[in-house]
Amino acid sequence: MTALLGLLLLGFVLATGGPLLLARARWVDREPVLALLVWQCLVVAVLLCCALGLLLSVAAALPAVRTMVFTGAPPGVEAAYELVDTEGWGRLCAALLALGGVWTAVSLVREIRAARALRESRHRELAHRAPELPAGIGLPPARRERLVVLENGRPDAWSLPGPQSRLVVTTGALRRLTDRELEAVLSHERGHVRARHHWLSQGAQALAAGFPRVAVFTAFRDQVGELVELAADDLAARRHGRMTTAHAMVEINAGRGVFEGCSGAHGPGQLAQAPRRVDRLLAGEPRLPVGTRLRLTLLALAAPATVLLLAAAPGLGALR
Repeated sequence: MTALLGLLLLGFVLATGGPLLLARARWVDREPVLALLVWQCLVVAVLLCCALGLLLSVAAALPAVRTMVFTGAPPGVEAAYELVDTEGWGRLCAALLALGGVWTAVSLVREIRAARALRESRHRELAHRAPELPAGIGLPPARRERLVVLENGRPDAWSLPGPQSRLVVTTGALRRLTDRELEAVLSHERGHVRARHHWLSQGAQALAAGFPRVAVFTAFRDQVGELVELAADDLAARRHGRMTTAHAMVEINAGRGVFEGCSGAHGPGQLAQAPRRVDRLLAGEPRLPVGTRLRLTLLALAAPATVLLLAAAPGLGALR
């Protein structure tokens, strides 16, 4: 039972201490892509603790499963996990972890279905407002990505991910933005689509919805929404310049009251983040040194690796 208890304890420490450490990290805004990697490794490590804990607890509760799990293992490996005569604790842990696993799967399926329904609805609305030309007229539609222009006086631009992604821009944005600013806005939206940020957001939302009181999942959801925007900002800034990208963001949000007064008064969401994102672009803080980025990457990957090593430690010890 030592490995099982160690996995549960490690999962608790990662789920509670990890978000606190990342909240205090000052490098996150400078390296949003790296921060996303760290968050994903942290969440994967917590989920691995639960999954491997479930496997060991079921093996402790059911001798038949234990025999199947350790089939072909060298002598002494099964005994090293101390799962014999622990059926009571095994059943309790297995029931709790299985319930959590089922609830996670249900939440994920529900979130995916809701996101797909919303995406299909927006695609239908877009097709109604900007229908494609009949077959044989004009150029054939692109297979992966199309730029759609909508008649609307308000400057705006957004992306619709999917098998045939759409980059949507309004005529108001075309009139208000310069060519370079428009390219920066489109690079931002294209970055979301190509990095599959919608998948990451859906997974984070599903985990937070399924476990609203688990700090690591709620913090992951909140941070993902901001970090994907910063990552897309950086992509546009590298290609078109920080000043151009910042000015384009100001022009796109003109008339919405985003930059009037205190930004905190606008509540959560991308609009509330816009002033801070513009300030970040204008500040132009340099990226972390390559060595620091490498160390942080290795540290992030060490979290799930430690979980796997902890789960395998009794068996490896028995092989000495």
